[in-house]
Amino acid sequence: MTKGADHQADSDAIDTRTPPEYVPPDVWSWDKESGGKFAAINRPIAGPTHAKELAVGAHPLQLYSLATPNGVKVAVMLEELLELGHVGAEYDAWFVDIYKGDQFSSGYVAANPNSKIPVMMDHSTSPPTRIFESGAILLYLAERFGEFLPDDPRERTEALSWLFWQMGSAPYLGGGFGHFYAYAPKKLAYPIDRFAMETKRQLDVLDRHLATHRYMAGDTYSIADMAIWPWYGALVKGLLYGAGAFLSVETYEHVRRWTDEIAERPAVQRGRRVNRVWGNPKTQLRERHSPDDF
Repeated sequence: MTKGADHQADSDAIDTRTPPEYVPPDVWSWDKESGGKFAAINRPIAGPTHAKELAVGAHPLQLYSLATPNGVKVAVMLEELLELGHVGAEYDAWFVDIYKGDQFSSGYVAANPNSKIPVMMDHSTSPPTRIFESGAILLYLAERFGEFLPDDPRERTEALSWLFWQMGSAPYLGGGFGHFYAYAPKKLAYPIDRFAMETKRQLDVLDRHLATHRYMAGDTYSIADMAIWPWYGALVKGLLYGAGAFLSVETYEHVRRWTDEIAERPAVQRGRRVNRVWGNPKTQLRERHSPDDF
């Protein structure tokens, strides 16, 4: 092969041209999948795609979920209530396969018009009460059972502030950093750098706070800890998005101390398994209908 042919072959194999900049149209339309891991279930409209009622088990509390961080929050709370002896917190936890679109069934949409996990139905009321958004479920259970939310107004406000901090911050971690770092069809520097910066800022917020506080609301374990731990605890242990080294998570020593302490709680160890169908088989529990399931 001649020198010129070698050069041509190299040029054919590697295209170093900068891709054209995306120019948004005047009016956006949905004419193709967006790409990435969740492309098949992403759509710009709400509502059900098929008719199917939700299963209902023997207990008043019915949880429909998946062991993502948002799902783990609620399962942990229910297990913590049971640990304290609240028999009224017994629950059925039904597995929701979001990759197959279970969250778009007519029954699910009736319970949660936003079609996200988790959702809970309380059948102890007539008619049954629906509670969607994980933070709302935590608050509902805390108020119903009088646990894991301080009575002191200042401490209660501190716990609620951190609960809502998590609800507002985690989308930047999951939908921002996690999406572009782990799930997007192409790795792009700008969004990864932008959301890595924000994720590390959030970790620093937590690390500074936990340097002088045992738990998020002070000396008392609360729903604020249950909300934050499945997201940021997993992150600083290198369990989210394969990004531990990239984010230097080992440097957030106070978050890691808090994470390890919470992980030792028996209720947390049970709750993190509920509706989990991946990883070590010993950590999985597809559905939970009785304490004996563990």
